[in-house]
Amino acid sequence: MRNTMVLFRREFSSYFATPLAFVFIVIFLLLAGIFTFYIGGFYERGQATLAPFFEYHPWLYLFLIPALGMRLWSEERKSGSIELLMTLPVTLWQAVIGKFLAAWAVSGVALALTFTIWVTVNYLGDPDNGTILAAYIGSFLMAGGFLAIGSCMSAATRNQVIAFIFTVVICFVMLLAGWSTFLGVLEGWVPQAIIDAIASLSFLTHFASISKGVIDIRDLLYFGTLIGGWLFATAIVLEMKKAD
Repeated sequence: MRNTMVLFRREFSSYFATPLAFVFIVIFLLLAGIFTFYIGGFYERGQATLAPFFEYHPWLYLFLIPALGMRLWSEERKSGSIELLMTLPVTLWQAVIGKFLAAWAVSGVALALTFTIWVTVNYLGDPDNGTILAAYIGSFLMAGGFLAIGSCMSAATRNQVIAFIFTVVICFVMLLAGWSTFLGVLEGWVPQAIIDAIASLSFLTHFASISKGVIDIRDLLYFGTLIGGWLFATAIVLEMKKAD
């Protein structure tokens, strides 16, 4: 654990040593504000709720999180610094977890800086703060899921652009799996059990459940399994790519 945290601090500080973290945070805050106030009609709804804020998070993450995660391993492999990293007294798993947690923490900082909109909605009305807190937790877990996929794709290639594209495609498919329009197309010729199984694999399904204020153990297990599974895949890919 100590080695993991040392690597975490090293990686986290490296994000802020370059403009990457600042650019990510600024773009996230800017787009979140645009989607909330202009597209989501926050004031026009006349309700003390952050629903218009959270409902666009999956689509913001679809492009922003892959951009954050695409450099996790591809840059290391391209520059050859991965060999130097592996000579340090850290195991492969410690490196995978440490680098992932650092990137996840950056996304967490961006999410935490939106607290002003939480303050605003409390000033304007009397919202259900428990529901809002649950939605923040769900959003953070969803960012972790996107990032775990990005970590695996970044490990699979030395090209950051390719890693970005593959991550976006996979995340989009996992979002689409829970989209009511997509599921509606399947109704009538696909058994309902299969439709339910497809929907259960979607980010949207589990995030929507948590954002309603219900933190179900099944949703937590989904995100935990998703993150763990993709990080395990990252470690396997890196092990296979050692000879490259």
